[in-house]
Amino acid sequence: MTRPPLASGPQGPDALRPLLDAVLGALRDGAHARGGPLPAGGPEAVAAAVRDALGDPLPDEGDPGALRRLVHALAAGTADPADPLCAAHLHTPPLAVATAADLAASVLNPSLDSWDQAPAASALEALVTRALAAETGAADALVTTGGTESNQLAVLLAREAHTGTRLVHGANAHHSLPRAAWLLGLPEPVVVPTPAGTLDPAALDHTLSRLRGPLLVAATAGTTDAGLIDPLPAVADLCAAHGARLHIDAAYGGGLLFSTRHRPRLTALDRAHTVTLDLHKLGWQPVAAGLLTVRDTADLAALGHRADYLNADDDTEAGLPDLLGRSLRTTRRPDILKIAATLKTLGRTGLGTLVDQVCDLAHEFAALIDAHPGFELYDHPTISTVLFRPTHAADDTVAALRRTLLHDGRAVLGRATLDGRLWLKTTLLNPHTRPGDLTALLTLVEHANTAAADLPEGHTPT
Repeated sequence: MTRPPLASGPQGPDALRPLLDAVLGALRDGAHARGGPLPAGGPEAVAAAVRDALGDPLPDEGDPGALRRLVHALAAGTADPADPLCAAHLHTPPLAVATAADLAASVLNPSLDSWDQAPAASALEALVTRALAAETGAADALVTTGGTESNQLAVLLAREAHTGTRLVHGANAHHSLPRAAWLLGLPEPVVVPTPAGTLDPAALDHTLSRLRGPLLVAATAGTTDAGLIDPLPAVADLCAAHGARLHIDAAYGGGLLFSTRHRPRLTALDRAHTVTLDLHKLGWQPVAAGLLTVRDTADLAALGHRADYLNADDDTEAGLPDLLGRSLRTTRRPDILKIAATLKTLGRTGLGTLVDQVCDLAHEFAALIDAHPGFELYDHPTISTVLFRPTHAADDTVAALRRTLLHDGRAVLGRATLDGRLWLKTTLLNPHTRPGDLTALLTLVEHANTAAADLPEGHTPT
């Protein structure tokens, strides 16, 4: 049997070229076959198509055409964040330069758990993480898989810095925060009501005044439902007054740092002990590209760990960097390469322009909804999330409209429950979206709502 070629080494590029041609062709053909933001037919139809393309997952004999066929099936069956009508989640279309860099990371395949596996990648990570940490006023940053891991690390560092720490967060906080408290064996978190969608300083002050012991307050800069930002300066003042540690989950809103216009919304970010950032959101990176910035590097000592084959004491004393304490993971790919390539290629101005564009799109869409008598706007956007619903529609109709658009492959909208009502959610993160696309999206929802209204009483779209 002929040995299959490797992606790296002197012959790697030549081996990759025909495979990349096959992949690019399959991506193009699969997108054409899909013909929209996601495949029509719902879960059963998509699963059947994938089963047909895959066949036997582990055949006795290999199939040289498997790569093209499987990539075609994935492209035909994906929800494409590059389509303007795919606007449900905090899921961006990745930049071409970042994706190309990610290919290089896969080819070279360094693992950032010891220097001898990743000499250049470890040096690059040290430089770029410190530069990004400085953007938040922090001293260092760890690369993570995203907001969930970053938030869990933030809670862990707080627990190790102050035994008996109790988490305090708003009802608007990301679900990963209370889950982190549970995973780490901390007491049940104290939840501060957020009736207006953001932390109320008076309610937080009252909560902190009645609690004893070390406290970790988690604020949010960019909620997942409406993209709202807590009053960070007031929260930071209260944490200082009550001696509480502050973590800010800026997984969504952190990208505003790149924009001269929007950066002031993150005032007081530099007063947090830890900050979560996600550059696969407002950074347009392929998943995953998360970070946790840390103001006091002494906190990172809690992650210190010894494994003689990775960071023996004599190797560290001889000058080989100790990478094992940079993550709870051992094997770790160099996600920093795509981030570094993007930052260097676009610069602050280029990334800031993208941020401004999607925020402007959100305001344009909100104005379009506000002017339409058939729709109700929740509020004008804080970042790039817009919530709306058909006027006078019941919640079950709103939910069914969304599922109908998904089933038919026409649009991908999210959902959020605020003020006791269900809203359709658009998270506009595609800087290539144009005003005409927004009009088309609203027209789709309007037609779907009209069709629902024409159904017999007691029926809604499936």
